[in-house]
Amino acid sequence: MPTSTRIRKAVFPVAGFGTRFLPATKAQPKEMLPVVDKPLIQYAVEEAYAAGIRDMIFVTGRNKRAIEDHYDTAYELESQLEASGKDALLHIARSVAPEDMTCSYVRQPRMLGLGHAVLCAEHLVGDQPFAVLLADDLMVGPKGGEGVLAQMVRNFNNLGGSVLAVQEVPLDQVKRYGIVAGDAMGNSLTKVSAMVEKPSPEKAPSRLGVAGRYILTPGVFDEIRNQPKGAGGEIQLTDGIASLLKKESVYAYAYQGTRYDCGAKEGFLQATVELALAHAEVGDSFRDYLRTLKL
Repeated sequence: MPTSTRIRKAVFPVAGFGTRFLPATKAQPKEMLPVVDKPLIQYAVEEAYAAGIRDMIFVTGRNKRAIEDHYDTAYELESQLEASGKDALLHIARSVAPEDMTCSYVRQPRMLGLGHAVLCAEHLVGDQPFAVLLADDLMVGPKGGEGVLAQMVRNFNNLGGSVLAVQEVPLDQVKRYGIVAGDAMGNSLTKVSAMVEKPSPEKAPSRLGVAGRYILTPGVFDEIRNQPKGAGGEIQLTDGIASLLKKESVYAYAYQGTRYDCGAKEGFLQATVELALAHAEVGDSFRDYLRTLKL
């Protein structure tokens, strides 16, 4: 049994190559691509922080040092801003990594799948429930409401079992997701009884696709470690969770909010436009500009 039921740690698998965004990602981590004025990884970390998590664990790979630098202190930059009296910009630079937040880094030496990436963080997570956030999925909670991970933490505290963020997807897109099925517990919760990674439309048990947010109990580590390679020859997190639900209760939560698939160019552009429109500094002028376009 876990030694703590509070969600204290979040794992960010960030070792991927980002090949769908070449050449932009040839020398830059895809997680550092900016949406308006913040990199993708910062949106995910801020979501975890808003959910009460303070220990951030990054599973990195080669050429990912920019992520570590982003969460390090930039002494030269801060000194220059302070000397120039640019207090607002100084506050922005320092707020990237709040003083009560810790960052840890571990390498994923080979690209063996999301399950393998999560397993690389086991020694840092320990015997505790933890969150997993995929930065490719930029999640925005409802206006004025909780972020998606905060919603999941609240449900975990009530249920005591692993919680997966899900959304209903079109039948022709189920092959892109881990798909769950089970018994509905209301409008937003399902007790999961089956989970399949990227099924064909004719074999999908439902249209509930797992989005890039998970709260998992530490029991998932043994399931990942002892499973054979799955789809694509990789160690799939979905397969580990499917094995876990035979021993523990696992729940699917239909979150409130919007998901942008920023692992794809179209989703990245959608996030850029919509978050720019909502931006306090540029939103109004950007909206005026869009109205001048002949579409």
